[in-house]
Amino acid sequence: MPRVVLSSDHAAIDLRRTIAAHIEAKGYDVTDIGPQTTESTHYPKHGQAAAEAVVNGEADLGIILCGTGQGIMMAANKVKGIRCGVCSDTFSAAMIRAHNNANMLSLGARVIGEGLALEIVDAFLGTEFEGGRHATRVDMIEG
Repeated sequence: MPRVVLSSDHAAIDLRRTIAAHIEAKGYDVTDIGPQTTESTHYPKHGQAAAEAVVNGEADLGIILCGTGQGIMMAANKVKGIRCGVCSDTFSAAMIRAHNNANMLSLGARVIGEGLALEIVDAFLGTEFEGGRHATRVDMIEG
C-alpha cells in the first residue's frame, strides 16, 4: 500500500482526520502533518509541507484540504514534481491519477460532504496511472 501524507488548514481538520482514519483502516500507511487545533493557520505552509514530503520520498501520495481545496492545491503545485488537482467528484479523482499521474489530491472541506469526500479519496487511491500517451503529456507538464 502506498504511504500517504495528509495535511490541511484549520477549516478542514475534522474531514482530514476522518479521511486519515478511513484510509488507515484500509491498510494505508498514513502520516498526518496537519494542525491539531482550529486556531486560524495559513494553508500555503501546509500544502507546501505535504508536497515536500511527497517529492522527498517520505510519502508516495498526498491528500490536502482547505475550505475550497483551491488555495492549498496552488501552494502544493509550486513544489517541483507535484501534480495536484482539486476534485469534487469521483470521475475527476480517478482521471487525475489515470491520465495525469497526479501524486496529490486536494479537497474542499466547505464544498463537499464527508461521504463524497471518502468516495473521492477511494477513487484517487484506487486508480493507477495508465502511462502510454499520457506519459508523454505528463513529461510535458514536468518540463
